[in-house]
Amino acid sequence: MKLKILIITAILLFQSKAVAQDFPAIQTDRPDQTECPFITPKGYLQFENGFSYEKTTANTSQITAPTILTKLRINDHFELRLITELVLEKEFSNQISGIKPILIGFKTRLWQEKGLLPTTSFIAHIAIPKWGTQKFQMPYYAPEFRFTMQHTISPKQSISYNLGAEWDGVTAAPTFVYTLTTGYSLSEKISAYVELYGFIPQLEKPDHRLDAGLNYGFNPNHQLDISGGLGLSATSPDYFVSLGYSFRFKL
Repeated sequence: MKLKILIITAILLFQSKAVAQDFPAIQTDRPDQTECPFITPKGYLQFENGFSYEKTTANTSQITAPTILTKLRINDHFELRLITELVLEKEFSNQISGIKPILIGFKTRLWQEKGLLPTTSFIAHIAIPKWGTQKFQMPYYAPEFRFTMQHTISPKQSISYNLGAEWDGVTAAPTFVYTLTTGYSLSEKISAYVELYGFIPQLEKPDHRLDAGLNYGFNPNHQLDISGGLGLSATSPDYFVSLGYSFRFKL
């Protein structure tokens, strides 16, 4: 029996080492708001899970526990995506909780980095009005899209940015989205980022925010993250914090 356990353990360790050699470390779209341009490795299913607390005003807050982004690569240029969020919103003594409308979508790789041309991908989702708790349902479909781009500054540093727009499923007016972040590898397993991002509605005042965080990849297929930030505009939340765990496995 002990011999069998030792053999199984050796096989698992060998497979883990082989994966580390054949594939780069897991690439995620969290914890920052800047989506990455990279696609999940072929044959892998990836889950990016996050828990967050946002203090909107002195009397309102929101807890998301959890948000789950599921990714499945279809080919060298295309992955399918599914986003679910379980939220608890509190205003004074009133509370509502449930699942927000589920988003389905895709990411497609457009081109690789070459000179001044950044690595670029296109991401699109659409929220289904009735796929969620009744309190959070919308009268119309709510699409969103982003172009996500990344420049390599050095082997340890990169600059990434997104440009896009989203709709709330209630009105036809879009909200434009921008992000700008720089990431830096502190070691083989730890990286950090600082980010500026915002939402600019067509008819209302903009919402600009600043955040920062750390990622810890304790092996190529698993990553922990922690982040936090604050609002820079009158319409922004006071502050927010987030904790996440992402992993992938071969199908």
